[in-house]
Amino acid sequence: MADQMTVGVIGGTGMLGRSLVTGLLESGVVAPRALWVANRSGSRGDLPEEVEVTADAQALVRACEVVILSVPPGLFEALEVDAADRLVISVMAGVSRVRIAAHTGADRVVRAMSSPAAARRLAFSPWCGDLGAEDAARVTALLGACGSTAEVPNEAQVEVFTALTGPVPGFVAQFAATMIDYAERRGVAPEVAHMAMRQLFLASGQMLAGDALAPDGHVQEMIDYAGTTAAGLLAMQAAGLQDVVDAGLDAAVARTRAIAG
Repeated sequence: MADQMTVGVIGGTGMLGRSLVTGLLESGVVAPRALWVANRSGSRGDLPEEVEVTADAQALVRACEVVILSVPPGLFEALEVDAADRLVISVMAGVSRVRIAAHTGADRVVRAMSSPAAARRLAFSPWCGDLGAEDAARVTALLGACGSTAEVPNEAQVEVFTALTGPVPGFVAQFAATMIDYAERRGVAPEVAHMAMRQLFLASGQMLAGDALAPDGHVQEMIDYAGTTAAGLLAMQAAGLQDVVDAGLDAAVARTRAIAG
C-alpha cells in the first residue's frame, strides 16, 4: 500500500529524518522514486539519485500525499507550508497536533515519535491521530517499516514515549556506563569491561525481544532463584532504583513538553 503513495520528509537529512528515510527505503515500503526530501540547502548527500531532493518545502508538499515533518521544534514556526488535504505525520518533540494544524492548514495530523534506530529498522514509533481506516493503515505501514509501531490514545502518551524510547541508546547506555565504571573501579581493564557490557546488553535485548516472559517476570524469576543476581536486584530495589528512574524520565518528559516553546 505505502509503496503506491508519494511520501515527503521535510528535514529528511537531519539525524532523525535521515534515519526515517533510510528505514523507509531499506524496507521497500516506499520506492526511491516515490520519496521526496526537503532541507534548507537542497543538498542530496548520499541519498539515491531516484529520490527527489529540494530546498522548496512547498514543492514537496504539492508533490506528496503524505508529509513527514522532522524539523527541529524551534524551527517549526519558520516553516511556511500549506499542507491542506495532505496526511501530515509529525515526529517533532513537543509540537501539538493543534499547533501543527493551525500552522500548516492540515486537517489530518498525526503526532508520532521515533528514534535514530529507525535507520536499522529497530525503532519503536508510537503515534496518535483522529484518522480514518485508510490513513491509519498508511501511518502504521510507514512507521512500522522503521521497526515496530502502535497507536496510543493521546499526545501525552506520545510525550512519555519520547522519554522512554526516543533517546536510543540513551538511558540504556547510562545503565551500561555505570556497570562499566563499577568494573573498572574494581580493576577490570577498560577494554574488557566495555566488551563485556556491550555483549551483555546485546544478549539481554535479544532475549527480552524474543521471550514471552515480560521483563518484570525475568526479574522475579531471578529473585525466586535466590542466587547472586537476586542479592543484587533486591539491593537495587531497596536503594530506590525505581525512584531514580522515575526522576530521570519525568525530567525528560517535562523537557519534551517545554522544548517547542
